[in-house]
Amino acid sequence: MSEKLQKVLANAGLGSRRKMETWIEEGRVSVNGAIASLGARVELSDEIRCDGKVIPQSAKQSFCRVLMYNKPEGEICSRDDPEGRKTVFERLPRIQTGRWIAIGRLDINTSGLLLFTNDGELANRLMHPRNTIEREYAVRVFGEVSETALNAMRKGVVLDDGPAKFEKLTRRPQFDDESLNAWFNVVLREGRNREVRRIWESQSLQVSRLIRTRYGDVALPNRLPQGAWVEMELGEINKLRRSVQLPNETETALKPDQEKLDHIRLSRMRRSIKKHNSRQATEDTTSKDGSSVSKNPKSEHAGKGGKTEQSSQAERGKKPSSNRKPNSRSRHSRHDDDAPFKKKRSNRNNRSDDYNANNHSGKKSRKKPLGRTRK
Repeated sequence: MSEKLQKVLANAGLGSRRKMETWIEEGRVSVNGAIASLGARVELSDEIRCDGKVIPQSAKQSFCRVLMYNKPEGEICSRDDPEGRKTVFERLPRIQTGRWIAIGRLDINTSGLLLFTNDGELANRLMHPRNTIEREYAVRVFGEVSETALNAMRKGVVLDDGPAKFEKLTRRPQFDDESLNAWFNVVLREGRNREVRRIWESQSLQVSRLIRTRYGDVALPNRLPQGAWVEMELGEINKLRRSVQLPNETETALKPDQEKLDHIRLSRMRRSIKKHNSRQATEDTTSKDGSSVSKNPKSEHAGKGGKTEQSSQAERGKKPSSNRKPNSRSRHSRHDDDAPFKKKRSNRNNRSDDYNANNHSGKKSRKKPLGRTRK
């Protein structure tokens, strides 16, 4: 069965279909030794080359996968950034064939639901304006918002790139009467650049926080931590595919024990996020200082294979400091002369049974009371 050339190249992980179409128009792609033209179709037996390199075709078609990612603020929706900022693709799992495609984009100051898929056709249909997929956001606005401004945004305003409006705009209940911020729920049917913020700015209002809570029929899981992702179940994927007139999928990468978001998985997610953030902070500090941070604790402590403070001072030509007082609570402080002849123990937990029984038992040892003994 033949497929479009740009689709085959996109499935191979070289880029989006639009980018592949540009490569074909530039003459960078050839099929069976001839320069390909836009709209060409290829078979599995055809030899495809891009910039002279052979592009392998897989006879096994990869099945559709969809990830739900809770994007935190401070990450961009780009694979490479010349400024070295964090990207949303850094936390995603590796994929064998193809690549992850972001369904829609969120700016660096927006958080919330972001969908990823390896199916380029599904991503294209979900993002295309003709399908009018709903996007719902939670918006925090600074200052007092009048009903006149709300009605104007419901009816429509004129932006630099055309008219825009909110399909739904509702005010959330406010429990703190003294707060200067107000929360709203808004729904859009398109995804232009910074559209939500610009609509509010047309009424001289400033958005202080923006969270995407829903994309189509997919809602952001309440328990999903920021910076974590979860893969959608097969039934949810098919529901999403039917919304854009695509056939159902029959395979899934999920195992039966991975379908539920229980507390064990949530704990693992939080540990992974914490580890990733600490590693990023270390790398940022190293790049700013221009020097590598020592990660070997043995170089800072004695008796663990590293150099002591006295040996490091001797290498620098200084006399080792001898003003350190002995530890009065040491086990060998009373009998220093006998200390070298004591039996060395590699670990405090691996002590003799007599020592554990006398000193580490649950009951306190008591001396026998002195008294008269009967003859």
